Amino acid sequence: MPYEHQQIEQKWQKFWDDNQTFATSDTTDKPKYYAVDMFPYPSGQGLHVGHPEGYTATDIMSRFKRAKGFNVLHPMGWDAFGLPAEQYAMKTGHNPADFTSQNIDHFREQIKSLGLSYDWIREINTTDPSYYKWTQWIFEKLYEKGLAYESNMMVNWDPIDRVVLANEEVIDGKSERSGNKVERKALRQWVLKITAYADRLVDDLGDLDWPEAIKEQQRNWIGRSKGAAVFFNVDHADAKIEVYTTRPDTLFGATYMVLAPEHELVDSIVTAEQKQAVADYRAAIAAKSDLERTDLNKDKTGVFTGAYGINPINGEKLPIWIADYVLASYGTGAIMAVPAHDDRDFEFAKKFDLSIKPVIAVSENDDVAYTGDGVHINSDFLDGLDKANAIDQAIDWLEAHQAGHAQTNFRLRDWIFSRQRYWGEPIPVIHWEDGTTSLVPENELPLLLPHATELRPSGSGESPLANLTDWLEVTRDDGVKGRRETNTMPQWAGSSWYFLRYIDPHNDHQLADPEKLKYWMNVDLYVGGAEHAVLHLLYARFWHKFLYDLGVVPTKEPFQKLVNQGMILGANHEKMSKSKGNVVNPDDIVREYGADTLRVYEMFMGPLTQSKPWSEEGITGSRRWLDRVWRLLIDDEGQLRDHVTTVNPGDLDKIYHQTVKKVTDDLENMRFNTAISQMMVFVNDAYKSDALPVTYMNGFIQLLAPFAPHLAEELWVRLGNRESISYVSWPTYDDKKLVDDTVEIIFQVNGKVRGKATVARDINQDDMITAAKADDNVQNFITGKTVRKVIAIPGKFVNIVVS
Repeated sequence: MPYEHQQIEQKWQKFWDDNQTFATSDTTDKPKYYAVDMFPYPSGQGLHVGHPEGYTATDIMSRFKRAKGFNVLHPMGWDAFGLPAEQYAMKTGHNPADFTSQNIDHFREQIKSLGLSYDWIREINTTDPSYYKWTQWIFEKLYEKGLAYESNMMVNWDPIDRVVLANEEVIDGKSERSGNKVERKALRQWVLKITAYADRLVDDLGDLDWPEAIKEQQRNWIGRSKGAAVFFNVDHADAKIEVYTTRPDTLFGATYMVLAPEHELVDSIVTAEQKQAVADYRAAIAAKSDLERTDLNKDKTGVFTGAYGINPINGEKLPIWIADYVLASYGTGAIMAVPAHDDRDFEFAKKFDLSIKPVIAVSENDDVAYTGDGVHINSDFLDGLDKANAIDQAIDWLEAHQAGHAQTNFRLRDWIFSRQRYWGEPIPVIHWEDGTTSLVPENELPLLLPHATELRPSGSGESPLANLTDWLEVTRDDGVKGRRETNTMPQWAGSSWYFLRYIDPHNDHQLADPEKLKYWMNVDLYVGGAEHAVLHLLYARFWHKFLYDLGVVPTKEPFQKLVNQGMILGANHEKMSKSKGNVVNPDDIVREYGADTLRVYEMFMGPLTQSKPWSEEGITGSRRWLDRVWRLLIDDEGQLRDHVTTVNPGDLDKIYHQTVKKVTDDLENMRFNTAISQMMVFVNDAYKSDALPVTYMNGFIQLLAPFAPHLAEELWVRLGNRESISYVSWPTYDDKKLVDDTVEIIFQVNGKVRGKATVARDINQDDMITAAKADDNVQNFITGKTVRKVIAIPGKFVNIVVS
């Protein structure tokens, strides 16, 4: 009887659903294990083969931990707000909720077909009012603590999609999602003060079991640097420019200054002669994005203001320029330029023929900026000092002369939190005609998103909500009229805390029960793509720390262990895409080969964290192996084979116990591919045996169950077991059985090998020597000679020295 995967997989999926096999209890004496996948956006395209890779990894660990005696929480939900659904609705004239609901149903069906052991009772959906009630509640708490505020800001504007993008969503001057060229535009925005947590977001990374590359990306994005604020008076003007620098030791090398074109002092210090040139320059660079002005700006541009700043440390006059490579949004929007020791300043100075003054000694001058350490020169009281000591003394001088002070700065900007979209969480704020702003009362949350099918943006740059007058306009009891906030929250809002709601998803009175949070948090295993390093992961850490400060959650960090799965590439080693024609639909694979085959193949392709190309040969090979497992135990009539027996002849002792140990160790370390390799070795040896002990077969099927759960459940029952395999205790191994009872030793005469023998592993030295002397070939070399010495090393060799 062949292995009929469709019949078997449907049978066990129905069994798990009917019996709620993976429903998780909050009241138990067991230790907890909380495994979370980065939940998907339910797009119209459905799952691709990259999704099952991460989901299978967490499922394997969840099934393994259940068998190891843990109480496992393994949930799934939907990150369902977002621009694609809104755009589709605009094209079709439907409400995004309908489209999103259909997509979720499709995703759920696909995911269930993979045999993933989720607790579906805890399913969440970020677009469900009972969920986003608490997203709005968190926003209100941020507002009350002064961490949510309004600001007219220059933002990244996608003129095609008519939405604001966070800096993290702009790649090479274009929208990461749409590819549209981004413009700079001033808009009223809601902003979250993530910078208030910058220090903690850096410092607490050290305690996390995360890939070092992800930690470093976050450190770099936050960009904490220690340096000094330095004050430069403007010559012949009642103005002072504050500059932040990490290298106050190079003050003696400053030869000019640069302000951002938007700097508030530009208009007051520019001379009459330079006024037109400055105005023309500002107009020319107004539409450039931050990235175009910095990282992408290879050709430095700028214009002289006609004004001069006074270097506080030596009184020299420094010409003040404006240039697009200095941003008003970073630091103070002003820099002191030390072209001898900064690459950007060097390029600018060369282009505009500005002075370059070295203040650090270098052995060779290749006509480039020197940015390393060295002995200071041309620096008065700093001469002869290295970088660290010179920085300290420069700061001491600035503080003593009230010309500056030590300061820590961050590259991180506050989080622009509003979007000009319909399909998002309404921001629970009302703007009143008397100029005041208030929150929607907590007992009136959730503020529901009104139903709409006409989703064209308003002409004012507001979201489509501005067109919904009945929802928009409100009146207080005292007759004062108001307008609801028309911006909605970004998609990142709902995904910044969803792992908390899984713990208590049906609680109408609290975000989650404190006792349940105390039991389950923090997340023991979080698996997802590395592309979320400075978006979702940073925002989730920020919100979690805020909730920790409120006393809502019991841990400082949300995710203790993070694993980034590698990308599954097309067979041509390129990223899968429709345009390349290399996309693989998991539904097709499940239908033709089975979910267990897909699971085993994706785990066998290579280490989880590495990218791997898809291979048709690989998927068929995985299916052949599962067929082989089936045939090992089941005969052509569909019955258990006769050689499955209660008798243990012992020939599989070593390989069985080695396999249990190897698979157990590999699962603890998420080395799934090598665990499968070991099980393949066991199956090979089992085929050579005339008798398969049922205890060993049960144990092997338990090892297989996390990888191929449908096949394992079926074989488990056919082996005579009555309960589901899901909660049966994990098999153990016997250290004594990991090695053979016998060992091969060699016999030497005068150091040369003259014979070998297989003996008991615990043989003593006297018996080893007796066996050596009795060997026929050894006899040929010692007969008639005098034995001078015999050396016997137990389990190794006997050396007979003769003359």
